[in-house]
Amino acid sequence: MNASGLFLKKMLPAALAFGTAWAARGQIGHEYGATWAAAIGIGAVIVLSGRKDWYERFPVIVALGAIAWGSGGIISYGKVVGYGHTADYINTSYGLLMLMVIGCLYGFLGGGITGLALESGKEKKVDWASLFVQMFVGGFLVWGLLIYQLGWLMTPPRSELWAASLGAAFALGWYLYRNGNIEALRVAFFSALGAGFGFALGNFLQRMGQTTGISFNWWNVMEYSIGFFSGLGLSYGIFAHSNWQKTIAPERMSNIIAWIFLIVILPVFNLIEGVNTGTLVRTGTIINAADPAAFALTWQLVLWALSVILMILLLNACKPGTQKAATAKQTMWFVLIYLVWYILISNVISAIWLTPKFSSQHLYWVNLVAVWLFLKQSVAQPAEIYNAASPRYGRIIIKWWIAAVVLILVLSYIANDIGHVNPNTDLRFTF
Repeated sequence: MNASGLFLKKMLPAALAFGTAWAARGQIGHEYGATWAAAIGIGAVIVLSGRKDWYERFPVIVALGAIAWGSGGIISYGKVVGYGHTADYINTSYGLLMLMVIGCLYGFLGGGITGLALESGKEKKVDWASLFVQMFVGGFLVWGLLIYQLGWLMTPPRSELWAASLGAAFALGWYLYRNGNIEALRVAFFSALGAGFGFALGNFLQRMGQTTGISFNWWNVMEYSIGFFSGLGLSYGIFAHSNWQKTIAPERMSNIIAWIFLIVILPVFNLIEGVNTGTLVRTGTIINAADPAAFALTWQLVLWALSVILMILLLNACKPGTQKAATAKQTMWFVLIYLVWYILISNVISAIWLTPKFSSQHLYWVNLVAVWLFLKQSVAQPAEIYNAASPRYGRIIIKWWIAAVVLILVLSYIANDIGHVNPNTDLRFTF
């Protein structure tokens, strides 16, 4: 498969799925919202792979990768986004570069664990318990050192848990390197590059969009950007120049637990934490509902009823507890239904059906159709691109990282020169 085929048949569909899910995640937020969004993106990548052995371990791979990606949700970045909207170049470039660091942490953790789950085989068994303990200890130590000993604060006075994510990323990277998990390490690096660049670029696009004066959810554009480029980075790391061996056979109980986590536990947690009464009361107040409390109760009941129906559909389609392995078509429908479910939740929180105004929420459905067409074509005509010799990618990733940092610095200058300063943002540095 040539470069254009790789992009159109593998990378673009994954980017659309990840971008749409991450944009919808903006209405829910935090770790649980990021985990659901990542599950959609990772699931789409596996559908596109054409790998029967990956379909068989689909729920475990998706659950592990999504939880790792979602762990980045502990990082506070609201004030960092604001730094990118300031009036001087130092604060603006600092904001964009720190968003790049934050996105990098999302991508490295999520991409690394996803790659490790894909690479796990008879010759490369993973000691998951040991790895997670090492990541926790690494996160705790680096967080304590950077924040409490050295005082390297990124976003005072808010949480500085980015340092904990950095420590966990160091621990993961060292584990992958010393155990010879080169494929997973490559996925981690390219996912980090995609997510980091996408987050910084999204902040630039957000500021430029606000400069136009066009009424649109420009914050959502930033969210879509990090998701889209995360999908590009993850899929490139997996599909380009890879030498994936056949993965280990799935354990029946592991698949059952992973299916239940994805279909029941994660959605329920999102509904409880992200679609609570307070959230919907605020929505009712914004759209001037006659009784915001009644509005909240009504739509909570609607969402729970829809969710029960979708849970039953997915449980029936995936059949946890049976010996039947997942198929390409089954995984495709899981991703599509999972994405529809997430979009519906986002739509209800935004109450787009009750307002005549066009919004980014409507574009999610356009993206959904595009994702469906891409995945449908991939399932009908699977194209594997594995078992190619894996080149040394160290120089490639260094060149791309340098190019990304230089471009972000240039975009910071453009953003600062063109305009739209948000008067409500704080300065990280004063002169």
